[in-house]
Amino acid sequence: MELRQLRYFVAVAEELNFGRAAARLLIAGPSLSQQIKALERDLGVRLFDRDRRSVALTPAGSDLLSHTRALLEQADDLRRRARRLAGSEPVRLGYVNWVPADLGARTSAVADVHTDAWIAPSHAQAARVADGGLDLAVCWVRTGDLERLGLSAGLLGADRLHAVATGADTGEVAARDTAVLLDADTTSWSSWNAYAEELARSTGARAVRISDGGITGPAFFDHVRRSGRPVINSPKGQTAPLPPDLVRRPVVAPRVVWTWSLVRRRDEQRAAVLAAADALCDGVGDLGIHHQDVWLPAADPHR
Repeated sequence: MELRQLRYFVAVAEELNFGRAAARLLIAGPSLSQQIKALERDLGVRLFDRDRRSVALTPAGSDLLSHTRALLEQADDLRRRARRLAGSEPVRLGYVNWVPADLGARTSAVADVHTDAWIAPSHAQAARVADGGLDLAVCWVRTGDLERLGLSAGLLGADRLHAVATGADTGEVAARDTAVLLDADTTSWSSWNAYAEELARSTGARAVRISDGGITGPAFFDHVRRSGRPVINSPKGQTAPLPPDLVRRPVVAPRVVWTWSLVRRRDEQRAAVLAAADALCDGVGDLGIHHQDVWLPAADPHR
């Protein structure tokens, strides 16, 4: 039994709908169902009566709900007490695949920032901040994510996305003449899929659905070779070396930009966390994202 499973139990109990609970937790519905079943096995009781149309707490689930909430509050209190006893309260920061190169220099004077070793997708890192597993995270979020999870976001970075193509032409390519990949693995690619779907709708880029994880890596290059048009690279593939038969091409009309947010809990009161957030975002500016020819998703918090 894990604390996160108890948090999942509380979310489902409050929503009485696995789909809504999964959206609130920013995890895949099947994963949530599997975690609840694992928790029921560990506890030896059924927590929910569910069929295709409804979800209801069992008597055992109703009885355990208040105890679970109390246990989660005690776990949070234990974590805070342990930090005070240790004489310090490190700030835990998670990320997806990018952090500022000068992160340590920016924060060393104000907080002891520990970069978390678990690299996870944007939606997972935002959820970890919301449930207390992290204090800060560098990730991509939408305004709806912030509202649902009770988070605040500051602009920390921006990547102008390019396209990868076959041939020797390295000139600009219009967004409408590109393709963008969407992967069936929503647990890993939920944020990218949301971004890519809106990009295709907004610019006329061709949406190509795949199921092999080929958003990055060798499989991505194979998709480029088969595509017949340049394929927009994801932020995770921006710096990957290209095979000799492929080239990068700037995307224009519009320029396509992905933002990196630094997220924290909206009700955060700890001085070290707030100081670290301020130190990281101070002086960043708008990074050129407000030019007329830049495309951002409609729900980008920095638009």
